[in-house]
Amino acid sequence: MLAAEVLRKKRDGGTLSPEEIGFLVGGITDGGLSDAQVGALAMAFFTRGLDPDERLHLTTAMRDSGSVMRWDLGKPVLDKHSTGGVGDKVSLMLAPILAACGAAVPMISGRGLGHTGGTLDKLDAIPGYVSTPATEVIRRVVGDVGCAIVGQTADLAPADKRLYATRDATGTVESIPLIVASILSKKLAEGLDSLVLDVKTGSGAFMAERDDAFALADALVEVANGAGVSTVALITDMNEVLGTTAGNALEVREAVDYLTGAAREARLHEVTVALAAAALVQSRLATDEDSARSQVEETLSSGAAAERFGAMVAALGGPADFVEQPTLPEASVTRPVAPERPGFVTAVNARAVGLVVTGLGGNRRREDDQIDYGVGLSRIAPIGAEVGPDRPLAIVHARGDGSAAEAATALLSAVTIGSEPPAERPVLLGRV
Repeated sequence: MLAAEVLRKKRDGGTLSPEEIGFLVGGITDGGLSDAQVGALAMAFFTRGLDPDERLHLTTAMRDSGSVMRWDLGKPVLDKHSTGGVGDKVSLMLAPILAACGAAVPMISGRGLGHTGGTLDKLDAIPGYVSTPATEVIRRVVGDVGCAIVGQTADLAPADKRLYATRDATGTVESIPLIVASILSKKLAEGLDSLVLDVKTGSGAFMAERDDAFALADALVEVANGAGVSTVALITDMNEVLGTTAGNALEVREAVDYLTGAAREARLHEVTVALAAAALVQSRLATDEDSARSQVEETLSSGAAAERFGAMVAALGGPADFVEQPTLPEASVTRPVAPERPGFVTAVNARAVGLVVTGLGGNRRREDDQIDYGVGLSRIAPIGAEVGPDRPLAIVHARGDGSAAEAATALLSAVTIGSEPPAERPVLLGRV
C-alpha cells in the first residue's frame, strides 16, 4: 500500500478497511509513516470521523502494536479507567478493594496534565514507590498481591504514544474515535476480562457537557465489548472536587484514611463503591449489585482492602508500614482560605480549582514539568457547605507565602457563595 493513497481515501470521506488501518498503525509504530503523514492521519480522523467498525479496528490494531499481557491466575482480570478530574483518587482505593474481593487488577495509569491530577503522580509521592516497573515485576506483584497500579511500559500499545503526541501538537485531541482508541488500546493490552469506566462530566471534566460524556461512554463501551472485554461505563459528576483534597501527597493521605476508615467523604465513597460493585458484577465475582456492594463494604470494614494497598506499596518499593505510618512530602506553608462574609457554597468551577493546584506546582503545565508533591488543597468545602470567616473554603498547602496568597485569591474566584444552600445534586448521573 501507499500511505499517501490511504490518507487521501480517508481525507475524502472513505471508509478504511481493517488492512488499511493495520497498515497505518504499523507505520506509526515502526516509523514507516513520517511525522507529516501521522499529522495528516490525525487530522483526517478528526475531521472525517470513524464509523463503529473503523473505531474497533483502529483500537485493536493499536493494542496489537506491542505486547498484550496474558494471565493464568485462576481469577478474573479487571481494571477501571477514569476520563480524569480534580481530586479523583478513586483508583488508589478501587484496585485494592477489587483485589481483596478476589480479582486480579493490573491497573495501567497515567500522569496528569493541565488542570487534572494523574494517578501515577500521586503514587510517586510515596517514598520509594516504583511507578513504572518492568513487565515481569507487574506480573509478579499482581500474582502475589492481587493489584499493581503502575505506568505504561514501552512495549504496551507503542502506537498510542506517538499518535497522542501528534494529536497534542496538531489540535486533534478532542476527537471521540481517537480518544477511544487511545484509552482502550492500553487497557486492552492488559489482557483484561472486564473493564469499568468512569466517564466524568461537568466543569472539571474534559467532557464538560453531559451529552458529550454519554456519547464518549457509548463509544468506549461499544468498542471494548466489540474487542471481547465485558465493559460498563458510569457517568459521574465533576462539577466539584471529588473528596476533600486536591494535590498528590494530600490525595494519597486521603486514600489511606478512606481505606482504614479514618475518614470517608460521602461523594467519594459513593463513586468508589458504585464503580467497584459494577466491576464485580461484570466479572461475575458478584451475582448482583446488592451483593457486590456488600462485598465492597466488607473488605473496607475488615481492613482487607487497606492490607492489599499496603502490600502493593511495599511490593513496588515503598515502605512496608506505609498504611500505618504514611510519611509523605509536606508543604512549608499552610493557610486557610475563607470568604469575608458567611454563606453557602452554591457552585464551583472545578477546572479552576484544579488550576489552583497547578499554579502551586502540583500539576504539570507541560509534560516535562517537575511536580511538587506536597502542595495542594485540603479540607475543601463541598457544594452546600456553610462557609465564612471562621469556616474556611479550604486549606492551601504551598511552598511560600506568595504562592499561598495567589492560590487563595484564585480559589475564592472559583467558588460561588450564596445566602441559601443549593438543592442536593447526584454524583452518579447514568450508566451505559
